[in-house]
Amino acid sequence: MIGTGVLVRLALRRDRLLLPIWILVIVAIPVSIASAIAELYPDVGQRLALGATMMANPALQALTGPIFDPASVGGLTAWRATTFAAVLAGLMSIMLVTRHTRAEEESGRAELIGAAPVGRYALPAAAVIVTGLANLLAALLLVAGLAGQGLPLAGSIAFAGAVAGMGLVFTGIAAVTAQLTANARTANALAVAVLGLFFLLRSAGDASGAEAVSWLSPLGWAQRIRAFAGERWWLLAGFAAVAVLLVAAADLLARRRDIGAGLLAARRGPAAASASLRSPLALAWRLQRGMLFGWAAGFAVVGGVFGALAASVGDIVEDIPQIADMLARLGGAGVLVDTFFATQLGLFALVASGYAVQAASRPRAEETIGRAEPVLAASVPRWRWLAGHVACALAGSALILLIAGLAAGLAHGLRVGEPATQATRIAGAALAQVPAVWVVAGITVLLFGLLPRMTAVAWAFLVAFFLLGQLGELLQIDETIRQFSPFAHVPALPGGTATATPIARLCLATGVLIVAGVAGFGRRDLKAD
Repeated sequence: MIGTGVLVRLALRRDRLLLPIWILVIVAIPVSIASAIAELYPDVGQRLALGATMMANPALQALTGPIFDPASVGGLTAWRATTFAAVLAGLMSIMLVTRHTRAEEESGRAELIGAAPVGRYALPAAAVIVTGLANLLAALLLVAGLAGQGLPLAGSIAFAGAVAGMGLVFTGIAAVTAQLTANARTANALAVAVLGLFFLLRSAGDASGAEAVSWLSPLGWAQRIRAFAGERWWLLAGFAAVAVLLVAAADLLARRRDIGAGLLAARRGPAAASASLRSPLALAWRLQRGMLFGWAAGFAVVGGVFGALAASVGDIVEDIPQIADMLARLGGAGVLVDTFFATQLGLFALVASGYAVQAASRPRAEETIGRAEPVLAASVPRWRWLAGHVACALAGSALILLIAGLAAGLAHGLRVGEPATQATRIAGAALAQVPAVWVVAGITVLLFGLLPRMTAVAWAFLVAFFLLGQLGELLQIDETIRQFSPFAHVPALPGGTATATPIARLCLATGVLIVAGVAGFGRRDLKAD
């Protein structure tokens, strides 16, 4: 297709900073986990004991999946890292495809490119090629990294293939969602919602032992390739076939629409704005409410699922007398349930930070596509316009965590006969995580105000906080370094002790970051780099 090679080089140049970060994180997590497991569990007996403990807990299987070979370092690495690496590969693919297809059309750059001697479908072809190359490079580096840790080459190839296969499937899914809507954020949200659904299906299937449910999700396929545990190579062909079919479907859909339009027609608005749309905050709410509703629905479903699983966490004590005795001294199986909730709420907070980054990044999108300038050309002060989006980011992230806590507490309460008590308790624990999420939003606002071109680097901060919090102990990262994550300073609720000092410090840090970002935005030119 004419011009595809030039557009591939252009896309690689535009992503020369963010793309290496994505690939580095996708590769670093499994390789670091393999190294840590080999060091922490050098004996087969230790690894078998760890595997038995993990497999006795359905709630942990819901998070990471089953262990197919607990005796080997490779088997434990695949259990611990497959889901995380595959989800990251899916997210990378979604962001890349949407950035180089729908976002280009929304900004008007696709029309300018189309005026040159370039094929009409060169732009989406270039996006698919770049994303495919990114997944291929990540796979090659994974093979080199895992094999370099002394793991079997066949298992390393299977693991890398599972991660890259997930990335290729979501390359196709993002290519399809980019044809459905005229808005890049909506296309991203649809693709991420599909990823969340697949995660939920895999979690529910693995936790309940319903294999058929897990097989409905590509994340389930990635687990069941059984890297380092008797590889199922034919599943790699399944990933490739699904990816090809999705890309072909996206091509057919692209032929049925005009450039800049989506197959799902936007609803016409009224000729005159209502009174509720005549302020910067109301405008920000109108622009962001669809995304918030989607996130809230997802958190309600996932929170309810994990809440329903929480009661089964205590079942582990029936088969492991040592843990039963320890828990009896600490206060019973309820301690384990509280620990499970504290862990899951910490994970929910990290995911909710993704919403905070998206919402706080919306002003940058409005600025780059030219919608901010007409608003600010009127009597609207810059700080009020930006404050509306910041308010949506802060209030929205608190709301989705509250919804997740209420859903989890209600589902757990219905199982133990205390729906009101548990819903209130778990919702309060979820709200305790909010100040850490707000710090991530504050970082995004600061980058937008001072270094607008680097606004997307807020995602790198979020990934770093994830690594420090979720994998810091396993990777034996120094405690001093782990304290750089705001999530290290929130109380471990329920079950822990809450103090006002760390929460007040996080809120103060958020305020400083936001004020600095707003001040920087007030002093720079629009569309500045």
